Amino acid sequence: MTQFDKTADHRIINARGPFTPLGVSRSPEPVALAVAQALQNFADISALQEAADTALREYAGSEAGTVVHCAAAGITLAVAAAMTGSDPARVAALPSTAGLRNRVVLPAGHAVNYGHPLEQAIRLAGATPVFAGDAANCPTSEIAREIAHPDVCCLLLVVSRLTEGAPIDLDAAVAAARDAGVSVVIDGAAQIFRARQLIAAGADLLIVSGQKYLGSPTAGLVFGRTDLVAGVRAQDKGIGRGMKASKEALCGVIEAFERWKVRNERSWADDQADKVSRLIERLGRLAGVVATSEPDTTGAPFHRACLKIDPSRARRTAAEVANELRAGSPPIWVMDHRAANDEILLELVPLRPDELDVLSERLSEILS
Repeated sequence: MTQFDKTADHRIINARGPFTPLGVSRSPEPVALAVAQALQNFADISALQEAADTALREYAGSEAGTVVHCAAAGITLAVAAAMTGSDPARVAALPSTAGLRNRVVLPAGHAVNYGHPLEQAIRLAGATPVFAGDAANCPTSEIAREIAHPDVCCLLLVVSRLTEGAPIDLDAAVAAARDAGVSVVIDGAAQIFRARQLIAAGADLLIVSGQKYLGSPTAGLVFGRTDLVAGVRAQDKGIGRGMKASKEALCGVIEAFERWKVRNERSWADDQADKVSRLIERLGRLAGVVATSEPDTTGAPFHRACLKIDPSRARRTAAEVANELRAGSPPIWVMDHRAANDEILLELVPLRPDELDVLSERLSEILS
């Protein structure tokens, strides 16, 4: 029996998506094997990093790429790189930013909390977050006004379902940054599917989580301009020392990209659509439930199942359904952030057929 068996319920069914408190995702067997082999051997970390960097660059079509400990670390190190470049003296001085351009502009509705406030990730580099617009709306004119300040080092944009308010005009925001000579950093934690698109849209640095849909071990993937990626790497001798990638993370990332390159995108998308379609058909028969398919709000190539629950007919509120699922055996976690509107969402991407059956049966028991 392993320590995992002793301390964790590995029978959790995760219909919530790549959620950090649940361990984010599953790694495919070849990735797990690569990690295990790395743990049992010594390695030239520099050579591994270079191999991983090549995999990132080829995947996203960016000038360069590198791997750091996690996406949250990537945000801090991207901001640091925008301030210091690769200058050793500036790198060593952080988090003191005396004499540096240290203001980071971000739309107010993009100040998300993914376990800690995004602005804290900025402050960890010694920079000062500056909010443009408000939570409801951030027109490009507000971004342009804030980045006109002489001490601005970068514009930070977030591509996430956690963002609030009206969508910003990404192309216009990037153009405004270009006009002001300001670097654009995009936090796209779950956006591995759209990495090439976001680089092409003008991201000077793009941060993506390797451990979400790519299925690598915990890792932050940083894509972007050669000079800025070099600035991220330079932080290894500064504040980034505690945020470096391990040998097992690097090996896992390399193997995950090898698998990603040979996957059949059409077949994968069809499989996801079929999962959602079959579950909706089964759950739509339940009294008080309207089951529909809902696309990912950030443009990822899959849908989720949305259950609209009528408490008067189902004799349960959406929140009660979510709680009963989580309290059962095995625990089933769902997306309940819209429970106040009598809705729960089910992300089926990581689920096996047997888990889909258990999910369907449990919902039928609760709602029958």
